[in-house]
Amino acid sequence: MSKNRKMVFISLLVAQAIVLNIVERMIPVPFITPGSKLGLANIITVVAIYMLTFKDTFAIVILRVIMASILVGNMTGFFYSLSGGILSLIAMYIAYRLGGEGISIIGVSIIGAVFHNVGQVIIAAVVIQNIKITTYLPVLLIAGIGTGIFVGLTAKQLIVYLKKFNF
Repeated sequence: MSKNRKMVFISLLVAQAIVLNIVERMIPVPFITPGSKLGLANIITVVAIYMLTFKDTFAIVILRVIMASILVGNMTGFFYSLSGGILSLIAMYIAYRLGGEGISIIGVSIIGAVFHNVGQVIIAAVVIQNIKITTYLPVLLIAGIGTGIFVGLTAKQLIVYLKKFNF
């Protein structure tokens, strides 16, 4: 992939992640767990892990978090998204690189969802200065497994589509 083509592809992924983030904020999520979301923007992160370098994927995550926070977020949400996004990316990338054929894209996505929740709970514990918030983590992890499956399935289909167009 040429340098210009790669830059355009990364820009499109960032734009798609921002749009998915904004759309997700409009969807009333019928989860029992307050704070749970579908993680639609993570579809783009999973796609980037499988199609780009770690450095490029890291840039996509950072740009998405910053730009989405500027457009529709706030500073507290920024720190939750940033911590969850970075921890999730690192966990997914390690699983992808070390897991090889032994872990599917859905498995990588589930790991990302779980670690995204872990990152957010860590920030919540720091913000409210109470470690007891971690008792909420098992509920979030169960929701994360479901959303991770959805994100993984969607990312898998998107990668198939993108490869048809030589991205």
